[in-house]
Amino acid sequence: MRKILIAEDNDSNYMLMTYILKKHYEFVRARNGQEAVEMVDTEKPDLVLMDLKMPVMDGLEATRQIKSKNPSMPIIALTANAFDTDKEDAKQAGCNDFLSKPVSSKICLETIAKHIIE
Repeated sequence: MRKILIAEDNDSNYMLMTYILKKHYEFVRARNGQEAVEMVDTEKPDLVLMDLKMPVMDGLEATRQIKSKNPSMPIIALTANAFDTDKEDAKQAGCNDFLSKPVSSKICLETIAKHIIE
C-alpha cells in the first residue's frame, strides 16, 4: 500500500484527512514543516500532503527543502488560503498540485491518484 506523509498541525484537519485516506493509503503525520522534512527521509512516503501554515517551519519552506533533496517527490499543498497568490507561491516553492480546505474526498483522492504511480 502506498504511504502518504500528512504535514498538518491542526488535529481536526488531520482527522479529516485520515478519514478520506484510510481505505486507500497508509499515512504518517508530521506536525510541522521541520518534522515533514525529516520524515521524508525516514518514512520514505510516496507523496506529501503539505499544509502551508504550520509552526516551526511553514509548508513552503519545507517544500523547498524536500524538493532540493528529493526533486521527484510529489507534494500537494493543502491550505485554507485559496487565493491565486497562494497557489502561485506553492507552485514556486515546488508543489505539484494544490487542494483548498475544506477538502472534498473525491477531489482529494483524484488529485493524489494523479501523482502516485501505482
